[in-house]
Amino acid sequence: MRSALLRDLEHALWNAKPYELLDTARQVVRRLVDAADAEVLLADYRQSFLVPALGEGEPVRIDNTYEGHAYAAQQVVQEQGARPAIHLPLTVHGERIGVLSVRLPEPRPDGGVDDGVEPGPDGGGESGGVEPRPDGGLDGGGPESGGGPESGDGGAEPGDGLKPGGRDALEAAATVLARALRIADSNTDLYRRIRRRNRLTLAAEMQWDLLPGRACETDVFHLAGQLEPAYAVWGDNFDWTVGKDRLTLTVSNGMGNGTEAAALTHLAISALRNARRSGADIAEQAALADQTLYAHHRGTRHVATLLLDFELETGRVRAIDAGSPNIYRMRGGVTEELDFEAQLPLGMFGDAHYTTEEFVVEPGDRLVVVSDGVHTAKSATGELYGAIALLQTLRDTRLQNPSEAVRTFIRQFIAHHQGSDPLDDAVVVCLDWTGKTPVTGDA
Repeated sequence: MRSALLRDLEHALWNAKPYELLDTARQVVRRLVDAADAEVLLADYRQSFLVPALGEGEPVRIDNTYEGHAYAAQQVVQEQGARPAIHLPLTVHGERIGVLSVRLPEPRPDGGVDDGVEPGPDGGGESGGVEPRPDGGLDGGGPESGGGPESGDGGAEPGDGLKPGGRDALEAAATVLARALRIADSNTDLYRRIRRRNRLTLAAEMQWDLLPGRACETDVFHLAGQLEPAYAVWGDNFDWTVGKDRLTLTVSNGMGNGTEAAALTHLAISALRNARRSGADIAEQAALADQTLYAHHRGTRHVATLLLDFELETGRVRAIDAGSPNIYRMRGGVTEELDFEAQLPLGMFGDAHYTTEEFVVEPGDRLVVVSDGVHTAKSATGELYGAIALLQTLRDTRLQNPSEAVRTFIRQFIAHHQGSDPLDDAVVVCLDWTGKTPVTGDA
């Protein structure tokens, strides 16, 4: 019966109009596990809140909430108590979209539950006081204690209130829904409107639309990035593409402010993409972008760019440092800044000849790239962020997945300013190399 409902869900989602997708999902998910209700929450642009997409509820903070824990940890989280629920991350190839929250029927006074769910191990629905902790975790047990938020691949966990196979069915539903949402997002403005808690500036609109996505995960790497200020970014951006044999990643910082900086970066990334899609290597890509920018601005405006080309089979990386983005490598317990030959920013003279340098990434390595808006930022008291705080943040986020690491990075970067507004926009990109046996050579 449940497999038939899953087929119905998949069929219904793929046939739903883009703007009706979530209403359709709610109806089918409720039938799937006899749920009291279902809600989809989408992460806002800054990744601080999860915004209800179906109801009239208030946005939910990602920090210190059950829904937020599911999003941040990328785990299925069980919420017990008077209003039991299960929260499932909505993710496509490593890109976090939001959370599917399914409310289960409330426990009956006799200790049972309404049709469709089973009682917990104590016969009722209470969890014994599972509460969010200040650090974003949840008291009452995680993986260590066996209670509280649970994740797993079983069909029915002890006390989760679902019939056998219920959790598997919901995880399958969340996977299909996330993919359908990703496709629907390209055909309607609805979900982008829901995600914005403030109005985006025109420059920010241009920059977010330029991104191929905020994250990407394969069996070889996991990368993620974030722009800040999320609602008013102007010249900073990142771009990536992955194929069978290689990953190309660029981090760019367009000169100036506002729409002029956004348009400059847009032109640079479009030129890089045009060359790349024509089969050019990163040196040729940089040269074409340099010529294009110079032809338009005659050297008065330029774009600082770091270009990285990864061989997926070997871990060998070719790099061009054409400006200000800094790159750090974390290997084991050692964090170091990788120094490359400084070459001209794109667009300065129009006839620059760019050369590549090489290094190797090994399984377990982490690379973090930050723009000058990060490493040269100063606090209200004049403390340079790149001097101490940046390295501390790198260490603090080492065990987080890349998507959560960049979210934490931006949060601590904002806190460093002690309430004052950053003077420059910023981009942070994190890449974990999980991949194949590296070649020998200089690193």
